[in-house]
Amino acid sequence: MLTAQPPPERAVYGNYIGEPGIPPEMLTSGFLSAHPDIRWRREGSYSYNRKEYDLAMDQFTRAARYADKPSQAMIAEMYWKGLGVPQDRELGYAWMDLAAERMYPNFVIKRERYWGLLDAGQQRNAIERGQQLLAEYGDDVAKPRLAKLMQRAKRETTGSHMGFVSGGLKITPMTGPLAGTGITMSPEEYYKPEFWNPQEYFASQDAEWGSPERGQVNVGELENVAPAQDETAPAPETTPEP
Repeated sequence: MLTAQPPPERAVYGNYIGEPGIPPEMLTSGFLSAHPDIRWRREGSYSYNRKEYDLAMDQFTRAARYADKPSQAMIAEMYWKGLGVPQDRELGYAWMDLAAERMYPNFVIKRERYWGLLDAGQQRNAIERGQQLLAEYGDDVAKPRLAKLMQRAKRETTGSHMGFVSGGLKITPMTGPLAGTGITMSPEEYYKPEFWNPQEYFASQDAEWGSPERGQVNVGELENVAPAQDETAPAPETTPEP
């Protein structure tokens, strides 16, 4: 797994590992079917940890189609090391370059490390091969793909995956790590914009993965500044007055 920076803290429920930034009661089968980026990344991680690399590659690739940068980085790592696929460092770099598209520090560090280990010919090939990946998995196409699915799923959501308690004022998770615990949540919590509004959803990912903030610096007019006096230089000699 990627180790350029420590993994985020994750809540643990028995043998179930939580998802950073998402309450565990949210992770029902209905929620995950509407967020295939999370679903397939999680399944890919489980397969990878069991060393079922062929299965993990398929699952990470599914997540990668929905703009999941961590999954794209894992695909890069697997190609770089030859895990579940023939080793292909050019393709490994191309995938890591895609994972670093949003300038998440973890993935930028890896990308630059890979680049430095390729020779000039491999670098040219990696850039060329990366254009094909960008057309299929880049944010310009992958983000709208996920946004469309999320919006449709929200419209079609019913109580079949959750169940409702008295008056429909609370939602009781019927699947996921907290199923059967009696824990409830309000519809307002479940349908927070950060989970269902694509723009806010991606903004929360940027915050979670540490995308650097972009700002603007205004530079004023140039000014002539007198050189500073060198305090270490010997003082000029003076001639005593007669």
